[in-house]
Amino acid sequence: MATVINIKLKDDYLEFIAKLRKAASGDFKKEFATYVEALGTEFLRIVQDEIIRRKVVDTRLLLNSFTKGAEGNVWTIEDAGLKVEVGTNVDYATFVNDGHWTNPAGVAMRFIPGTWAGGKFVYQPGAKTGMVLKQQWIEGAHYMEAAVRIFEKMMPDLLEAKLQQWLDTYFG
Repeated sequence: MATVINIKLKDDYLEFIAKLRKAASGDFKKEFATYVEALGTEFLRIVQDEIIRRKVVDTRLLLNSFTKGAEGNVWTIEDAGLKVEVGTNVDYATFVNDGHWTNPAGVAMRFIPGTWAGGKFVYQPGAKTGMVLKQQWIEGAHYMEAAVRIFEKMMPDLLEAKLQQWLDTYFG
């Protein structure tokens, strides 16, 4: 035989449950989507900071190519069905990050047409002058991995602050 226990909730609990229902009805979902978007923006800032800190570019092309949600993005933040893409459409970004060989496999040396100007090489297709690249490994800057490590260290504090804000907003 089952025993039935009736519990009368205090008004505080009833109010809390009503606030939970309101938050779950759409307000919180919108706020959460905005928060995930803000996390993407913060991660993007960290990636750009790491590119600058590691001095991996002479031009601003790579640095300025990192965007949110653009076609060709390669890094994704996804949680609870919400997704933010942060990345670049610059083809050489992965080579700069991961490292690369100067020549294709099996090619010991290759001629690159161009000229030297002020200590920098300027690629010029068809030029009679240029340089010869010997096969060697160029170590990557690993700016993306560094950005992920920094972001992961920041996440607990970012999340705690946001959770407190949400608690204050919806239950305060």
